Amino acid sequence: MERKRLSRAGYIALFAAAALAAAVLSLCLGAVTVSPGELAAVVFGGQRTGTAAQILLYVRIPRTLGCLLAGAALACSGAIIQTVLANPLAAPNIIGVNSGAGVGAALCCALFPTAAAALPFASFAGAFAGVMLVLLIAERAGASRITLVLAGVAISGMFSACIDAVLTMYPDALIGYSDFRIGGMANLTVQRIAPAGWMIVFCLAAAFVFSNEMDVLALGSDTAQSLGLPVRRVRVLLLMIAAALAGAAVSFAGLLGFVGLIAPHMARRLVGSEGRFLLPACAFGGAALLTVCDILARVLFAPYELPVGIVLSLAGGPFFLWLLFRRGASHP
Repeated sequence: MERKRLSRAGYIALFAAAALAAAVLSLCLGAVTVSPGELAAVVFGGQRTGTAAQILLYVRIPRTLGCLLAGAALACSGAIIQTVLANPLAAPNIIGVNSGAGVGAALCCALFPTAAAALPFASFAGAFAGVMLVLLIAERAGASRITLVLAGVAISGMFSACIDAVLTMYPDALIGYSDFRIGGMANLTVQRIAPAGWMIVFCLAAAFVFSNEMDVLALGSDTAQSLGLPVRRVRVLLLMIAAALAGAAVSFAGLLGFVGLIAPHMARRLVGSEGRFLLPACAFGGAALLTVCDILARVLFAPYELPVGIVLSLAGGPFFLWLLFRRGASHP
């Protein structure tokens, strides 16, 4: 047992090292290459002048921080949603959580254009509405896994129509809406990330605190109830945490897809489903995944830059289809 724990800890350390390496590469690579020496001078030496320092301070550091935070948030949100709904095909972008967050963000930008600090909370409200709709469908209809995914796709479509309706009435609500819909990290600032970043840190800590309850819930509602767990209350609480994580990420990164699907499956294969190991593995793995995809979006077609959402969709679409056929064949 002890050896197995060390093995899990080793995988988590590997994910953490991958996230750190991806962050360093993200800071160095781009249209202008920053050398490791210049990076060290800015980060550790306090240098604030020169082209490299300006690029790092005002472009690369906010962008890399956004990738790390959004990747960790979406991955842990996906892991929680999959556990609570007992559906390995569920992910924030697939079942309408991200689109719900997008509705909240669009309404906040339209009605309160100067209240930037309220954006993560508005996104959370929309994401929570989406995840509760899916939960209601799962409980009332006893839906199969495939049916639940289809219901999520329908909910996502309705929320997307709501976003379009808001933007029709308030055309300036979301500047650069195409980037928001695809998902991208361009033009991020520390001030824009900060409110959502604090929410992500708080919700990640809350998820770790309730990891044991998540493990008990994964045993099934009847078993969890027999063990004394208040199933409905814990389920709603965990979904609130998942919605807050997804909503905070969407508020500055847009409607990114597939991080919450790929990273949890990758982490489960290496560390298992126990929450105290799964959640940190998802956080580091999701951070590394999104950061690497953002690097590829910047360098593959340089000097042109793709929104990172395109790279994620190209990678995540085939993964989802593979998972759908694999799971569908054995779990109708």
